[in-house]
Amino acid sequence: MKLLQEKLSKYTIPQEAKAAGIYPYFRAISSEQDPEVIINGRKVLMFGSNCYTGLVNDPRIKEAAIEATRKYGTGCAGSPFLNGTLDLHKKLEQRIAEYIGKEDVMIYSTGFGVNLGVVSTLTGREDYIIWDEQDHASIIEGRRLSFSKSLKYKHNDMASLEKQLQQCQPDKVKLIVTDGVFSMEGDVANVPEIVRLAKQYNASVMIDEAHSIGVFGNGGRGVCDHFGVTKDVDLIMGTFSKSFASLGGFIATDKEITNFLRHHSRSYIFTASITPASTAAALKAIDIMIEEPERQEMLWKNTNLALEGFRSRGFEIGNTSTPIIPLYIRDNFKTFEITRDLLEEGIFVNPVVSPAVAPHDTLIRFSLMATHTPEQVEYALDKITKVFRNHGIIA
Repeated sequence: MKLLQEKLSKYTIPQEAKAAGIYPYFRAISSEQDPEVIINGRKVLMFGSNCYTGLVNDPRIKEAAIEATRKYGTGCAGSPFLNGTLDLHKKLEQRIAEYIGKEDVMIYSTGFGVNLGVVSTLTGREDYIIWDEQDHASIIEGRRLSFSKSLKYKHNDMASLEKQLQQCQPDKVKLIVTDGVFSMEGDVANVPEIVRLAKQYNASVMIDEAHSIGVFGNGGRGVCDHFGVTKDVDLIMGTFSKSFASLGGFIATDKEITNFLRHHSRSYIFTASITPASTAAALKAIDIMIEEPERQEMLWKNTNLALEGFRSRGFEIGNTSTPIIPLYIRDNFKTFEITRDLLEEGIFVNPVVSPAVAPHDTLIRFSLMATHTPEQVEYALDKITKVFRNHGIIA
């Protein structure tokens, strides 16, 4: 055995979980991603999706994707920097700029690629990236690739953020980067205070709206719109793989910034463009989110029903106030066991264990869609309560 294989063969945690019958990943779904999916030939309620709008199986979006494929083909066979820019891509960029309320937009192939390519590129060696300790992995990877000085502040702690800002040289660029809604814990960043501190210390702000578009704001425009600070936030990032029911991502900002990024951001220049189908799907999703506000209203009805239900039953759910509800277990093994038992009860949820979170913060991530019915939410509450009681997590 070569040294590489010999070294990696010592990683046996997945095999051990499989042998114990509690391995919770790569569960194959053989149906559309609706509130109800089919796994191993049986129907299961899906409470692990990030499509908060519930649009991923909408026939209008599917038809838009099909028509774009008929016209443009299945792919672009190149990056947007070279042969991979379609007039459809430019149309989507303009539409998002209008929707978000920014001067210009760049489309990336994935949301991860946006954060990787933007955060790693914008600031120089003498500059600063200031980030929340619970930022998404894509932000962290972008920060790691940057040559800038990296300063971490305590999660959503504005005193900690100000302390880090005070360490920065006043004449250097300071970029504050944070999730708008944190993807595992479901809590909302204190964006108004971040903006206030940024003004006080002459810093720039980038907000990752991946889990807040479609959820917050007028027409689902996100937390920046919700708090009325869109003009004060320098860069707004979003993904198409969640509420937009597609694949890809974008950065919305000023033309000076996009001009630089278009010619320096490696994950943009050296990655093939998103497919015509994905582009058309995202375009259609924007129209539907604006035209059907009742979809967002239903999402919040489901969210409030679930939040109240979990709290009244004694679950520990942290500071969430969003459709992302963490059900804390604080034990890796039990988290896997409970995930397995819930699937057997017909409930699909996602386990979150270390290193995604600290070992003492392991949890079940329960997430809602606008297309869930109240009856489905109540059914899930009952089943989850039963399993958590069986494992002694709640009384």
